[in-house]
Order: sequence, then C-alpha cells, then structure tokens
Amino acid sequence: MTCAYLSGLGNSHASEALPGALPVGQNAPQHVPYGLYTEQFSGTAFTAPRHLNRRSWLYRIRPAAVQGAFEEYPHPRFSNDFAEVPTSPEPMRWGPFPFPDAPTDFVDGLYTLAGNGSAPRRVGAGVHLYACNRPMQGRYFYDADAELVIVPQQGRLALATELGVLEVEPQQLAVLPRGLRFRVDLGDGAARGYVGENFGEPLQLPELGPIGANGLANARDFEAPVAAYEDLEGNFELIAKFQGRLWRAPIDHSPLDVVAWHGTHVPYRYDLRHFNTIGSVSYDHPDPCIYTVLTSPSDTPGTANLDLAVIPPRWLVAEHTFRPPWFHRNIASEFMGLIHGEYDAKDAGGGFVPGAMSLHNCMTGHGPDAASYTRAMAVDTRVPQHIVDTMAFMFETRCVLHPTRRALNAPQRQRDYPRCWQGVTKHFNATAP
Repeated sequence: MTCAYLSGLGNSHASEALPGALPVGQNAPQHVPYGLYTEQFSGTAFTAPRHLNRRSWLYRIRPAAVQGAFEEYPHPRFSNDFAEVPTSPEPMRWGPFPFPDAPTDFVDGLYTLAGNGSAPRRVGAGVHLYACNRPMQGRYFYDADAELVIVPQQGRLALATELGVLEVEPQQLAVLPRGLRFRVDLGDGAARGYVGENFGEPLQLPELGPIGANGLANARDFEAPVAAYEDLEGNFELIAKFQGRLWRAPIDHSPLDVVAWHGTHVPYRYDLRHFNTIGSVSYDHPDPCIYTVLTSPSDTPGTANLDLAVIPPRWLVAEHTFRPPWFHRNIASEFMGLIHGEYDAKDAGGGFVPGAMSLHNCMTGHGPDAASYTRAMAVDTRVPQHIVDTMAFMFETRCVLHPTRRALNAPQRQRDYPRCWQGVTKHFNATAP
C-alpha cells in the first residue's frame, strides 16, 4: 500500500476522496454532495483558543451514531488501574516481550505496563505495549479517554483511520487523536512496540525559546493522511475504550466511511530520523528536554503532563565533559524504550536491547551503568564522537508512573537491574586533588 500525505503539524488540512465532496463556503450545508452526512469531530472545548482548538468536519456515508448497543469487553492485560499495588522507588527494567503464540490482533495484544492520573479527570498518562500477529479483521477501535501515541519497535503497521491511512515503521511514530476510529493492519506478519495514552491536553510542538525558529522537530515533517473511505457492509465490531474500560458494539458497516474532511483534529505520523538534534558545542551535557519532540502541557507552566523525547544518532563534541547522560535524580518520572541499535549510556550486553524498556520514577537515582561510565571516562574529549546506529525514546511525565501488578511480576522484568551500578566504585582521595 502506498499512501499520500499532507504536511505540517497544527495546520488546518482539507482532503477529499471524490471530487467536489468537500462543501464550499460553509461547514454544514443542508444538502451535502454525494448524499453524505455532516459530522463535527471535536478534540478540544468549543471555546479553546483558536491556536489550540482541535476540530474537524467530516463528510461521511453514515454518521458515527449508527451502531448497536455497547456491552463490556473484558481485557485481561489492558486497563487504567494504576493503584492496584504500592509503587517502589526502585529503578526497573524489562526485556522485550515475546510475540503471542495464538493469533492476536492489535487490541487483544495490548499490555498495560504503568501509568498515572485518571482518564475521567483528563490528566496523566498510560504506558502500554502491543504485540500482534494478525490484522484487525472485522473490528475497529477508538479511545474516548485519550490521544494515542504508537511507537513501532518491530514490524510495520498500516493504520486505517476515518481520515485516511497512515503507514508507520520502526523509527517512526503515529499520533491518533482522542475518539478517532481505526483498524490496524500488519505489513510484516507480526509487529510489536510501545503505546502512550495521553489523558491530558493534546500533544503539540514545544516552544523553542532562545533556540530560535529552527531546530528539534520541524512542523513540516509531520504528515496527515489524505481522505480514503470504505463503503463496506457486514457484521462488524466496534471496540471503544471509555472511562478506563473496553466496550464493544455491533456495527453493520465500516466506520471508516469518511469521504472528505477538513480541520485540525487529525491523525499524523512523524519520522524520528528527521529530528534536528540540538546539543552543546562547548562543554557540559544539556538537559534531556532539549530532545523533546512533542509535549502535552499541564496546568502548571513549564511542566508537562506528558513529554515525548527522542535520543537519536548525533555528534558529541563537548570538551572537558562527561558526555553520556550524567547521574541524575528528577522530579519528573521517565519511561524509556529502545527502538533500534544500542543506547550509549547502557552497556550493550547488560539487557537494554531493542524492545526493552526502563522506568525511573521521581527522585530515583539513575544514569550510566558501571561499564558505560568507565568507557566514557577513557574518551579523549578533544575528539568528536559520532553516535550512530541508535534510536531510543522517552515518555516523561510530572507524576509517578505506577507499574501494574502484572508488569511487576512479568518474567521479562530484570530484577537484577539495580546491580548495574554496583561496579561504580569509590575513587575519592582527599590528598589528591
């Protein structure tokens, strides 16, 4: 499948799959071309400031109200129950989770690792994994609780949405706005990766401040799909996530029947390899916020409900400087996943491999392991280093991420992870400055 895209994050886009399907001059005329229905799809309050307002007008074969009655759909591994067990301050790490043995689609392959906040209060975030080996057949999904960030680690996905198709591969990400209906098809027979569930304000580009007009993620590199509709009838299933639980309803047609649309509440994809990395060209290692791709602002200025950061290939040139991330403790909590290659602050043989993930909560000390520290201390900082063949990402949030009981007991949890710092030995000598 080859898809066309519209570029620019935050732009008001317009697309039609049939010529003349978009009404001209008004959003909701009495008679819409092709006998379509008009539907407004709002992701923010109607009165949100213009530059933050997210809404789209859809022109579709049937309105979204046409479906059967919902009943609860129990899911054994996916939830928003983040308070079921006490949360330890211990640093935690998990190895890659396996692919399922039985045929499993994206929805059934979701696995909740940790989270905070509350979907009903529209604050906080969930961190999940997915592993699937079957496309979604005859079923569709939407999340009324949150905006979804899908970060593939292995295998390509084709996200067929109401507004068109997004193709994403490892080292790309997709953002699906709250309430958007979609289906996940597989490009390689099996796929796994990470999912961020943002209960708060929609993700947006961070302000650049003194960096100026250029740097980090460029708005032009974000791509929205063009209109593509399905006119299908049959016995289908619609899965909804609402107030922390899954529900299902019968639907006798594909809900991906939007023929034309325009607006700002749209899905989009971004290639992490396009990130314009900013770093120090003199001394010291900058704070990790310099790697922020997208941010969900909170009610506290300068503090994010959820940040998405990337640690990509880059040059390290700072002199007289310990170049990897220094040892640190943060008020924020960090969930990191490795998509590709090696991470320069962890020894390649230590367990942080592609598909693995780590969690360092508020004020939990962490940093390079003993082997990485020793290696970094031996670097000649008069010589630039080119970090290649790597791609990691991080969800950072102002509140503690509470692991689920299932994640704490998972066989993939590396319970000896804290031992990676036991080799950091004492060098202090009061007589030798």
